[in-house]
Amino acid sequence: MSDTASTRATRLTPDRSPVAAPDLLSSLAPLLAEWVPRQRWFAGKGRLLTGFTLVAATELLPCTGTGSTPGLLQLLVRAQQSAPPSRTPAGGDCYQLLLGTHPAPPPHLAPAVVGRPTGGPLRGRTVYDALLDNRLCALLLERLRVPGRIGALRFCREPDVDIPSGLPARPIAVEQSNSSIVYGDTFILKVFRRIEPGVNPDLELPRALAGAKCARVPAPAAWFEAAAPDEAGEATTLGVLQPFLAGSGDGWQLALNALAVRADFTCSARALGHATAEVHTALAQALPTTELRRPQLDAIAAQMNERLEATARAVPVLQPYRGRLRTAFDALAAMGHDGRSWAAQRIHGDLHLGQTLRSVEGGRWALIDFEGEPARPLAERRRPQPAIRDVAAMLRSFDYAARSGPAGSDPWALEWARRTRAAYCLGYAEAGGLDPRSAPELMRAYETDKAVYEVLYEARHRPDWLAVPMAAIRRLASCGEPGSG
Repeated sequence: MSDTASTRATRLTPDRSPVAAPDLLSSLAPLLAEWVPRQRWFAGKGRLLTGFTLVAATELLPCTGTGSTPGLLQLLVRAQQSAPPSRTPAGGDCYQLLLGTHPAPPPHLAPAVVGRPTGGPLRGRTVYDALLDNRLCALLLERLRVPGRIGALRFCREPDVDIPSGLPARPIAVEQSNSSIVYGDTFILKVFRRIEPGVNPDLELPRALAGAKCARVPAPAAWFEAAAPDEAGEATTLGVLQPFLAGSGDGWQLALNALAVRADFTCSARALGHATAEVHTALAQALPTTELRRPQLDAIAAQMNERLEATARAVPVLQPYRGRLRTAFDALAAMGHDGRSWAAQRIHGDLHLGQTLRSVEGGRWALIDFEGEPARPLAERRRPQPAIRDVAAMLRSFDYAARSGPAGSDPWALEWARRTRAAYCLGYAEAGGLDPRSAPELMRAYETDKAVYEVLYEARHRPDWLAVPMAAIRRLASCGEPGSG
């Protein structure tokens, strides 16, 4: 699609747009109530969905035309649910939906179908997930190539980046907390599903790292956002286009491959430690840092204890370990009471082997997906934190890899994890990062907090995997026993 054609295609006329129709959401709500809870990115599983509130709607392609051209509608809707947890924003979580519309979509789009409204402005048309339609994914790339505004949406791009036209779109089918589309072998677009007002770290941090000349992270090429309601506010990030590192190996799969053939992984882990330290150093130089003193360390320890108690209530198998696990968090608070402080900076926030890529040529590591843990509030994800939190999360990932395969209880696999964890810490220290082993209280607290998070995640989503974090829970709890090392 040419630049001129894409611009013309998205020019709206008031009498054709369903966006202003008062019954747009009410006609879609019954379909969304069935479809949304089944999606991997829906965060409200286990709670009754009672309705939706329309936050914003933008028509990117006319949705009520005739013929074979699909329509494209972008919605921000707030899901109303019973008994929201304390972390849920008032009124419910907000989700981004990109919906295609067509009188009779081709058969290959059957898995994407949301439903067929019986009333409202889209009556008689099939509504489906637009991010599974290659044609509509191609339109999104064209919009990103041509900066500008459509309704409440603003499309932006870095001026010195070349984004070719006509790259074939390939949606990534794997279920995840967001939706991704690969264009040729050149770019990948991440479309955020659960939306909070403000700049997403997956845009903010890679842009900062690009400005700091850190080559360990793909620099954003373009993005789209919802404009702030006033000039003083921040825009809300909706999607980010970045270079696609074609041919690179996923760190998680590389680790599993090594385990499958009983191969050493310490050299790779040491190099990954180097890469992590380089990213942390660049982030500390590019963005503000702070010191965590007694009040902040008390607050962090209290939050960790709250997560532990909430998880133990939800997953009873954790309850016998609560007292011994709390000693890790108490030790963290005691650091502040002893007058100690700790540097805090912007970090990755959800670092694990699946967020790393190693190039085929040269074996160079890159870090990706800087969104942080999507379940945590955006303000918390953007808060400076000790860099050791990322390190602890990666150490947990090595342990996960060793215990997740057929040889999970094999002493050799457990020794593989021990050596690999040590090599990663060594590489981190060699590249200028503080040796994580020199801060045992901080390391134990963050590794324990991560293991507690894993217990809750696995209990909810993959019960068969619960044994993996529970093995770490038993190990970490033993550190709190009298006489333990």
